[in-house]
Amino acid sequence: MSAETMDSVFIDVELDESAASDPELAKKLEEVCPVGIFKATESGTEIVAGQLDECVLCNLCVDAAPEGSLRIVKKYES
Repeated sequence: MSAETMDSVFIDVELDESAASDPELAKKLEEVCPVGIFKATESGTEIVAGQLDECVLCNLCVDAAPEGSLRIVKKYES
């Protein structure tokens, strides 16, 4: 399974390819994220790299996505 990963200082968001290309999931992720990390497009989810470090670790996106398809990676933990 391939993953789309965006780099930032504090976290990375990993969204698998099938989830990233689902326009309905994209709308849901855009709606649930309180800090605008996800943008819905016709072809799926765009991760707004400039917003990644605004993540409040609420896990609403993880809960909205199919199990195992989206992961928040905390860069400051070992």
